[in-house]
Amino acid sequence: MRIHVPKDWEIAESAATPEREYRARTRRDFLKMAGIGIAGAFLLRPAARAALAGFPSRANPDYPGTDLKVTPYNLITSYNNFYEFGMDKGDPVGEANQGWKTDPWAIEIRGLARNPGKWDVDDLVKKFGGTEERVYRHRCVEAWSMVVPWDGFPLAKLVDFADPKPEAKYIQFTSFLDPKSAPGQRDESFGWPYVEGLRLDEARNELAFVATGIYGKPIPNQNGAPLRLVTPWKYGFKGIKSIVRVELTSREPFNTWQRLARNEYGFYANVNPSVDHPRWSQASERVIGGGFFSGRQPTLMFNGYEKQVAALYKGLDLARNY
Repeated sequence: MRIHVPKDWEIAESAATPEREYRARTRRDFLKMAGIGIAGAFLLRPAARAALAGFPSRANPDYPGTDLKVTPYNLITSYNNFYEFGMDKGDPVGEANQGWKTDPWAIEIRGLARNPGKWDVDDLVKKFGGTEERVYRHRCVEAWSMVVPWDGFPLAKLVDFADPKPEAKYIQFTSFLDPKSAPGQRDESFGWPYVEGLRLDEARNELAFVATGIYGKPIPNQNGAPLRLVTPWKYGFKGIKSIVRVELTSREPFNTWQRLARNEYGFYANVNPSVDHPRWSQASERVIGGGFFSGRQPTLMFNGYEKQVAALYKGLDLARNY
């Protein structure tokens, strides 16, 4: 008999969004629920892989849901930053599905790792025991938010597989580079490919996740197929998409947005409502799909995950180390 001891951040199942409201049993029912028609289905369908190892995902009883209403699939997949495919929110939907291939896809592990090499994504997912479902809040640095039902695996599994050497303190992620397929990468001033990083203790936190899907389906191209980082206590730009390389290092990575605007974007990117962006307040957020009158809410420290991650930053000045 399995006795489940609730984690201190779990929401009662009675308060969670019912599964039937976000997991359609058939594609037709799902599209009807999401409020899009046949034309929308054509635009939003994942153009990459027909299947990915690990699907369908299994439910993880330690992550039963959230008290916030899950954002509809059509909004998650159409309101999105993926600058490799354009600067506007809707650009990735069209541009990332114009022949860009994410199957097959390999990820390389290198640096201060005892297990370096290159692996096919499907093979890795199988090694990690398949995928699981987790519902997380998502907060963009632009002061908008949504709630996403991700599928994937704990980042800690990838870290353990890489087997860091004792001198490794950080993990650096690098995205793909393909300017022929990604029109945004033709602007060389951005400094492609996209780079992000975490401290190893952050990467091993129970919330850190590698997403391979949304709503029980392989993740669409425009959302970062086939692998993207999810750290729900950090601003969304931390969630690097379409990862091709993981490197273990002894030095703090110099991330893309740090290089572009160091005075606005720091290494940590922790959600902190008391520290404003130089050009706007971070005290509240616009909820995507929340409606005109009810679509704004106060921003929570660490995006509502303070109990799970605050200990990582004990003694750190979060106003200076933003």
